[in-house]
Amino acid sequence: MASFRHRAPPMWLRGLALPLALGACAVDGGALAQPASPVAAAQPTYADLVGLAEPAAIVAEVTVRDQVVVPPERAPGVRPGFVRLYLQAQTLRVLRSPSPLGESLAYLADVPLNAKGKPPKLKKQTFLVFADPVPASPGALQLVQPDAQLPLDPVLEGRVRTVVEQLVARDAPPPITGVRDVISVAGNLAGESETQMSIETATRAPGSLTVVRRPNMAPQWGVSWTEVVDQAAQPPQPGTLAWYRLACSLPRQLQPDDFLQTDEAGRQRAQADYRLILDSLGPCERTRH
Repeated sequence: MASFRHRAPPMWLRGLALPLALGACAVDGGALAQPASPVAAAQPTYADLVGLAEPAAIVAEVTVRDQVVVPPERAPGVRPGFVRLYLQAQTLRVLRSPSPLGESLAYLADVPLNAKGKPPKLKKQTFLVFADPVPASPGALQLVQPDAQLPLDPVLEGRVRTVVEQLVARDAPPPITGVRDVISVAGNLAGESETQMSIETATRAPGSLTVVRRPNMAPQWGVSWTEVVDQAAQPPQPGTLAWYRLACSLPRQLQPDDFLQTDEAGRQRAQADYRLILDSLGPCERTRH
């Protein structure tokens, strides 16, 4: 078992503090007087967890063994009500990593001040951290966000495991960058129509949205992640990566250049069908900023 003892931050702390601070709000580094707001303790949403896990090369469970408060003059960008800590930790379990992690880890984290406006004591507490390795510094991590560590509990661990599994799945939907080739065609019966639109993705993988309307029936829509436009496609379930991609990335409205057609009636139908999709998906709720 590795031996941990309280000591001053190593020299690489200076180099790590700067990139971490760039991800924080640009405020006075000495603003540590007021405690964090209750929002800081809100349970993370599904969108929060994907936002943390997707950019992180490493997702791991750790136990804090020691902490050092970083002086305000060396911790620019810390939000009001927060303090920056240099944490030494022991690896408990690795959920995601490109290579094996050592038993001892060290990283910087911005954490809320306690009710008395003091730095919290995190020793022996367990956390989920979302981080990248620091080049040429074995055992050193850089969190993907200044506060990208979450208090560990069994429910949260299960939720994060599900997110990580969804992200690394072979058929995981790619990030969405836009919508194009929108067209809506009226049917032979009154109230009958079909709207199709292509999804643009960061990987250039295909995707499409389809809305079908039939007389005296509720409109049906679905998403397909293949080159085939499928009228039988279904909406994604909340709490899935497909839902996240659509709810959190689709533009809020269609633009004139997105359409393949020029007739106003078709464009209005497509706009209405697009609003139907957005309303059905619901908001991309986040508690983290």
